[in-house]
Amino acid sequence: MALAISNILHFHYPKFNISRSQISTSLRFPKRTSWNNRLIISASASAAGSSNPNGDFNPYEIIGVSPIEKFDTIKATYTKKKKEAEIKGDEETASKLEKAYDKLMMAQLSNRKKGVTFGSFKVSKDIKYADKQPIIPWGPRFAKSSENDVRINLAIAAAFTAWIVVTRSADYKPLQFLAFAFVYRLFEKLKSFDSPKSSTINEDGEDPGEGLRMGKRLLRSLALVFGCVAVSSLV
Repeated sequence: MALAISNILHFHYPKFNISRSQISTSLRFPKRTSWNNRLIISASASAAGSSNPNGDFNPYEIIGVSPIEKFDTIKATYTKKKKEAEIKGDEETASKLEKAYDKLMMAQLSNRKKGVTFGSFKVSKDIKYADKQPIIPWGPRFAKSSENDVRINLAIAAAFTAWIVVTRSADYKPLQFLAFAFVYRLFEKLKSFDSPKSSTINEDGEDPGEGLRMGKRLLRSLALVFGCVAVSSLV
């Protein structure tokens, strides 16, 4: 009896060699989405709309324009379609167009300091510099020329200078062509400084004030060029 109890007390239980790596369970937690990625996703969703049918929509599809169109083109298309909806008495379509345009306006206002939103799509100057309007609207404004404009103007001046050097005569023809070349250049450049288009569009979808704006722009171009010629002739 004593021998049996002694054998029981001295019985060696089998040892199991189980390493720590075998019993440790690898728990993998999902990675957190970085805040920058959330901002990028949010910005993309706000521009084109998401698949949620409750409140989100694509404003470009409702207005019927491409996201790479200029803001002035988007505004003209919106004004035309809203006018047509109001004439037909379609209040639902007019309301959708207004909401889509408001959404695009908010997206432009939030990105106006960046200057560029989607690729080469530039923010309208009226929105980008909404808080920097001049005190005198009709007064002169400082406008820094781009490198492309400077190169084109230098090329025009160099071509006519070469013409004068080759002919060895500063006749009125080189000066005449040079003046009208710069009149056209200024006429095109002043488009970006035109006053905002009016919301009045006729039945043909044309703006009746476009002709008046073009006339004013032409007079300004002629005055600037020939004013410079007159001043340089007095020196």
